[in-house]
Amino acid sequence: MTMQDASKRVALITGANKGIGFEVARSLGEAGLTVLLGARDAGRGEEAAKKLRDQGFDARFLHIDVAQSETIKAAAATIGAEFKRLDVLVNNAGIIDRADGPPSTADVGAVRRVFETNFFGALEVTQAMLPLLKASSAGRIVNVSSGLGSLALNADPASPFAAFKIIGYNASKAALNMLTVQLAYELRDAGIKVHSADPGYTATDLNGNSGTQTIEEGARETIRLALLPADAPTGGYSSKDGPVPW
Repeated sequence: MTMQDASKRVALITGANKGIGFEVARSLGEAGLTVLLGARDAGRGEEAAKKLRDQGFDARFLHIDVAQSETIKAAAATIGAEFKRLDVLVNNAGIIDRADGPPSTADVGAVRRVFETNFFGALEVTQAMLPLLKASSAGRIVNVSSGLGSLALNADPASPFAAFKIIGYNASKAALNMLTVQLAYELRDAGIKVHSADPGYTATDLNGNSGTQTIEEGARETIRLALLPADAPTGGYSSKDGPVPW
């Protein structure tokens, strides 16, 4: 990494080498931010960052595996040494495990693995980056959740996704939403806005590209929340179509 203009905003997106994370990084780069593409695979991460640099954006690969504490600490140290602050954190990294499923049959080990990335990873990354976000004049945290994390929609038999009862994935996103609610309250006077974004059913590797939305559509709300103005509220849960019930 090289020295940068101290006034240029800096964003970290986890799981950014493909899919929604990559599109969020591209759009934030287009908006003039320095984008740090967090990825656990160095080859894929650097390749993704190069694609954005070739388009004229200020993009860097940053090694971070949200399930490995040492990489999270090292990433925070790198950002601190280079930029002294972080303006936007997008907790995008997430997994689905094939052995996950309904509560009566889900493999408990699979549920733990899903939580390790989708919730504990996001929590640990957020804790590590908070000192840097507090050094920003307008910090933003966006937790990439899912409509499947909504307790209200899970309880509604008329919901279009009522049949998708995957205990590990759904519960991990519900827990991520709780992180949003509590963190927004904790940081309400710190100038840091915290939100959950529901991308919608988007065609990504996570669902075998079976989603009905494009990557661009799926990334739209996360991008909007990452760029919220100073007078915007905090602690929300929304998709590109509007608020999502908790």
